[in-house]
Amino acid sequence: MQLTVVTAGSRGDIQPYLALGLGLARAGHAVRVATHEAFRELVTGHGFDFAPVAGDPRAILSSAAADAWLASGRNRSMLAFARELRRQAGPLVEQSLHDYWRACQGSDAILYSAVGLPSWHVARRLGVPAIGAFLQPLTRTRAFPTVGLRGGRALLPLPGVGPAFNYATHVAVEQVMWQSLRGRVNRWRGDTLGLPPSPFLGPFAEMRRENTPTLYGYSPRVVPKPRDWGEAVHVTGWWVLPPPAGWRPPPALDAFLADGPPPVYVGFGSMTPASAERLTATALEALERAGQRGVLASGWGALGGGALPPWAIAVGDVPHEWLLPRMRAVVHHGGAGTTGAALRSGNPSVVVPLGFDQPFWGRRVAALGVGPEPVPRRRLTADHLARAVARAVDDEAMRDRAAALGAALRAEDGVASAVEAVHAELARTRRASV
Repeated sequence: MQLTVVTAGSRGDIQPYLALGLGLARAGHAVRVATHEAFRELVTGHGFDFAPVAGDPRAILSSAAADAWLASGRNRSMLAFARELRRQAGPLVEQSLHDYWRACQGSDAILYSAVGLPSWHVARRLGVPAIGAFLQPLTRTRAFPTVGLRGGRALLPLPGVGPAFNYATHVAVEQVMWQSLRGRVNRWRGDTLGLPPSPFLGPFAEMRRENTPTLYGYSPRVVPKPRDWGEAVHVTGWWVLPPPAGWRPPPALDAFLADGPPPVYVGFGSMTPASAERLTATALEALERAGQRGVLASGWGALGGGALPPWAIAVGDVPHEWLLPRMRAVVHHGGAGTTGAALRSGNPSVVVPLGFDQPFWGRRVAALGVGPEPVPRRRLTADHLARAVARAVDDEAMRDRAAALGAALRAEDGVASAVEAVHAELARTRRASV
């Protein structure tokens, strides 16, 4: 079958879908990946057909507006993000919608990320199955609030609220996101897809009625599947992309790791703000206070730039699956993919969430006892971070829990489980159409 995988965002939003695509290709499918032009070589280098989708995520995250938000450390909820999307990203959204239509031509089935959800409409027009493939829990549930609410405290007790409130938060976020895009999506449905407008409240009732299948690319050991999610929702385990064949670490990094005890990793991926110089100074001071060596990952910013002490080194693009198991602890922003890699490493995590779903993953790390409480960006000081790092490296009970969870996660095969779920859902769709 010709399968098209639609995703958008930063490197962390693309890489899991490449892992999933490799699993689908091994199962005999032809795989096309539709994403940003910046990732063309990454996609084609793994043997996939590439289709472009509008947008330059690096430019967006390096903009003045994004930097002001990241530097402030104030977590914008998904509701605020929807308002910002409506205000600034209209032309980009419209171009992306047209790109989704072009990318999916000739598909036998479409898999789409959260940002690529409009591809569901394309699948309806083409008469082919659509499968959601998400990296954070987005399906309505009474078990916990939406991940964008109250600093990501989902799966933790919230005073004075219950199942009805939790469910309502999911509905509210769906509606704010939908209403911010409704006019553009419905014009696109009519002008490009030749479909009637979606109802005022959006396509969600139709998706539930059709039991649209959904894959979740994280472990049920970290976020258990709620009881009110149906059989068409599959929590598969993380979709892990191994290091490229023949990959070797830079000689300087190899020598640094061999020259002393395991260091502490510090990295914020594509979310590093332009104030990276100040962030670097804070990280170095915290590591020195905690008595730890450090590996600083530059990501899309300049973390680790400038002169470093001999007990620290800056690195560029080094696969997490190789690097993080060689650490003593992992300081990171709490992105879904980085959280999975950190947990699989078997080392405690110190999460410094910057926004989106990152506070949610930080709270999950703390709730599982495999890391201290997350350090909010607006409260990030050398002293605060030093205390968190010291606990991560010195708390033996925490280290034991992290090691045990890491071993269990490494035994999972999220890609294989996802491929099996895709086959089961495609078979179910075929039976339903007979």
